[in-house]
Amino acid sequence: MTAVRTVRGDVDPAALGVCDSHDHLFLASPLLPGQELDDPAAAEAELRAFAAAGGRAVVQWTPYGMGRGAADLAGLSRDTGVHLVAATGLHQARHYEPDVLAALSDVDALARLFVEELTSGLREAGPRGGAPVAVRAGMIKVAGGYHDLDEHARRVMTAAAAAHHATGAPIGVHHELGTGAPEVLALLCGELGVPPARVILGHLNRFPDLRMHRQLAESGAFLALDGPSRANHATDHRLLDVLAALVDAGHAGQLLLGGDTTTRAARGAPGLPHLVGGLAARITREFGAGLTERLLVTNPARAFAADWA
Repeated sequence: MTAVRTVRGDVDPAALGVCDSHDHLFLASPLLPGQELDDPAAAEAELRAFAAAGGRAVVQWTPYGMGRGAADLAGLSRDTGVHLVAATGLHQARHYEPDVLAALSDVDALARLFVEELTSGLREAGPRGGAPVAVRAGMIKVAGGYHDLDEHARRVMTAAAAAHHATGAPIGVHHELGTGAPEVLALLCGELGVPPARVILGHLNRFPDLRMHRQLAESGAFLALDGPSRANHATDHRLLDVLAALVDAGHAGQLLLGGDTTTRAARGAPGLPHLVGGLAARITREFGAGLTERLLVTNPARAFAADWA
């Protein structure tokens, strides 16, 4: 059955509703000391504000080993009425301690981990500690480097492709400052056989090369335009121009929107509600309500749905 896999079970894509296609309720990294998103009460407040503004679903791209809040996600979804999609996968190597990376160096073992998290449940406990819970991931998160794919990225993407072929899960890609997407598509879709329509290219509006954006869209992949949080504010003034270029080129059906709040300092300013409140209103004024509906409802329902094996 085609479904979006949420932390409370599989749902009909048509029931997903207004969706923030890339955000973080929980996140921790050695690169961001003191900026952890690790407070369930703060996450609940964000979700309630998001729901009050009309939001109905959030896709959290926080991958394995970065404090996903596994123990809290199902309860937050139940209490706020917001669908939550969790991620497996790995970020760039620099976001992990060396001992964690050493334990994840085998491609086959990594693929098995991803499949397990997609089909059985997330392994590690939530940010407050406690036993792991049987909350399944609904996507795979991978990451490239700046204009490059290092050995770690290639290993993780190889494992992600294997997990996709085993389960049907979509793969979301972090592109460092919006770069390296052609190399990612060449690896994932060329060498590793992942259908482009199962790949979501993130952060592209951080590198506003409109010609490249159109070329990437021609592959059939989804393009996630994410970043109207304080942590990524430089993308805001580019967003409408990027949208206009891609819509004019006929790619409105491949575009997604996300907030991508990644640090404690960015939370609440403007936060999850901004995406479905202020930003959605600007897009509607500029392009009409039909495009807003595609970006926030129709396209996410297609991008995150899978025929789960």
